Amino acid sequence: MGRQAVTFGGRAPQAALPEWIRGRKLRLDQLHEIKSRMRSGGLNTVCEEARCPNRSECFSQGTATFLINGRVCTRNCSYCSIAHGRPEALDPGEPRQLVEAVRSMGLDYVVITAVDRDDLDDGGAVGFVQAIAGIKADLDPTPKIEVLTPDFRGNMDVVDRIIDVCPDVFNHNVETVPRLYRAVRRSGQYHWAMEVLERVAERSPGIIRKSGMMVGLGETVDEVEAVLLDLKEAGCQVVTIGQYLRPTADQVEVSRYWTPEEFEALEHRGRDLGLEVIAGPFVRSSYRAEEAFLKVENRSRPAAVAVVKE
Repeated sequence: MGRQAVTFGGRAPQAALPEWIRGRKLRLDQLHEIKSRMRSGGLNTVCEEARCPNRSECFSQGTATFLINGRVCTRNCSYCSIAHGRPEALDPGEPRQLVEAVRSMGLDYVVITAVDRDDLDDGGAVGFVQAIAGIKADLDPTPKIEVLTPDFRGNMDVVDRIIDVCPDVFNHNVETVPRLYRAVRRSGQYHWAMEVLERVAERSPGIIRKSGMMVGLGETVDEVEAVLLDLKEAGCQVVTIGQYLRPTADQVEVSRYWTPEEFEALEHRGRDLGLEVIAGPFVRSSYRAEEAFLKVENRSRPAAVAVVKE
């Protein structure tokens, strides 16, 4: 498989949708139900903002990934459809609204993510801290909490603030292979992603570390496998790998569509390294998040020892 260049705006033809992609359908009734519940609470979901292909499946199970710190990102990654520009000030009522939404939906597993807020000194970490603290203080039983954070421009003091409120899962997506960062993730740095995961592993090894990436942007199998090795060495435990699907005509074209068999091979390769890998055409970073958490948690538990009475 040779390398293929990442291209923009009509400079290269979009790859034709294969059968395993075309067959996906959205359930609009489920979408509207959860959207209305979110809107009534003044909240956003990354499922909608990023046009996730799994949103009807997840919504049908009563789960969603909450998007905090506003709807406008300070970065403009070429694969992402979330609005970018100059964000508004943080809404001080947002953490409370999130807690009430979790309560009303009866969730037992909550995923919280955020737009990049490079305009703020702490990158918006306070939003994560307040949301986690509010859930833990007000909800009994307390749902499991997964955070999917920005890289905070490599500021580990800010990362520490989130670690210290003890989410159950700390997820930070590496997104792509190092060679493609300049083309598709211009404001990010590959080493920042690894440093975030390393920091969590060093400071609080009881928190499950997770990352995710896309394929279909021009990477090679060898490059993806090298990222898996880097993630393992950084202390990551769970990795999600999914097909990049162009959200709108404003984003970078798909270089190629990986086959289901290729995704299966990536799962096997990751598991050979000791990683819990969830890979498939429609896999996203929060896809079946609770299922992945339980697998790692069960694996980490000490095996039961039988006591034989004489």
